[in-house]
Amino acid sequence: MTLFGLAIQERFAAARQIADAVLFEGYVLYPYRASAAKNRMRWQFGVLVPPAWGQGSGEHHDQRTECLIEPRADANLSIELRFLHAQRRTVQQVGPDGGFAAVDALELPDRVLVPWDEGVEERVELVLPVAASAGAGLVLPFDRAEHEETEEVDLDGRVCGRLVRRRARIEGEIRVRSTEIPGPYRTLKLTVEVTNTSGWTPDPGADRETALPYALVSAHVLLGLDTGSFLSMTDPPEWATGAAASCTNLRTWPVLVGERDEVVLSSPIILEDHPQVAPESPGALYDATEIDEILALRTSALTEREKREARGTDARAGAAVDLVDSLPPEVWDRLHGTVRALRENTGASGPTTLIEPGAPGEQGEPGTDRPWWDPASDAGFDPAVDRVLVDGRSIGAGSRVRLRPGPRRTDAQDLFLHGRDALVEAVLHDVDGAVHLAVTVDGDPGADIRRAQGRFLYFQPDELTLLEDA
Repeated sequence: MTLFGLAIQERFAAARQIADAVLFEGYVLYPYRASAAKNRMRWQFGVLVPPAWGQGSGEHHDQRTECLIEPRADANLSIELRFLHAQRRTVQQVGPDGGFAAVDALELPDRVLVPWDEGVEERVELVLPVAASAGAGLVLPFDRAEHEETEEVDLDGRVCGRLVRRRARIEGEIRVRSTEIPGPYRTLKLTVEVTNTSGWTPDPGADRETALPYALVSAHVLLGLDTGSFLSMTDPPEWATGAAASCTNLRTWPVLVGERDEVVLSSPIILEDHPQVAPESPGALYDATEIDEILALRTSALTEREKREARGTDARAGAAVDLVDSLPPEVWDRLHGTVRALRENTGASGPTTLIEPGAPGEQGEPGTDRPWWDPASDAGFDPAVDRVLVDGRSIGAGSRVRLRPGPRRTDAQDLFLHGRDALVEAVLHDVDGAVHLAVTVDGDPGADIRRAQGRFLYFQPDELTLLEDA
């Protein structure tokens, strides 16, 4: 391997930690069993299906990445396409005559083996001079041969069954080209297209599951320069704004991941520049959009039978279960109550929020032995009568308010409620001392049901205003 190859592999190693979260997003979801409904419709991101299946299916056989690069003279470009190759696993049991027959499940003391589609990581690695991509560019075909293997399953020293794994042949190509754009600096628009060219033709009535073994699953691309850098596509320099807007990215989005902006991850899941895996994360739980603590708590609550099923579903699922079972107390403490961003100061002109005199304050005091949560202090809270001051006006249960969700922490569903009137049902205090107001929205036909079940919508005090006629 060349010096450049070694250097870029070191840079890609750090990027792969982020890329792995993309590659295995949704690979197997809690409760990590093949029998779970959510694990019967898998692999939603970055699936490049065979062209014959893509017609009329709503899925696509290609993806395109376009970004801006500032290469130095004689710069080299490294491309790493990564995807999962669906490997169909069937389970067979030994019969009385010594032959093997397919079964829906094979019970073992430590696991329950069931049919399942495993994901085999595939990589296509290329290194080429940036200059070679000029003009018409390059077309680089690749393929992965069909494969079959058998694994015997032993019980008490005798063969009781076997696992048969089959992979279909996959073919594809990578197209690379670059064009120089006008501007004060030498800047190129780099285009990298990945296409599934497999010639598989579906039989009439074939479904998505039939097509998956011929698909590039969770496909994404890592790009690296040995000399030079990439420009941000979300926050380009002012002189490159027009050029960045002219880039067309289809079913993928490039973000900076290198320390010196020399590496880009083009992901089917939209990320921000320089994404990071949360340092509190203890390991892969295969749902990077979920909260680790929630997943770990749920996994620890699985029954032993359910854990056996998870271990028999997939080796990665079994590793996730074993990981949670082995977490020491200090890791649980680190997962709980993690604050990943400080609350933004709203400024002097923004709404001010004060807990009225006599209301409980924050729990836990730095530098003392007082626990982060003192159950006895709950006696001082009463959601039905507690009140807060917002802009000097008292708000509590029964107050009528207008919702104005703040952009700092609001999801899309909250934004739909902007400007709607609501009734405050309760004032709640969390263990960190923050205040939350439970509300029901005017005109919600399910308000009575929500009230009966205690299931409300929650907003912070600076996200609402007291109505004048309240």
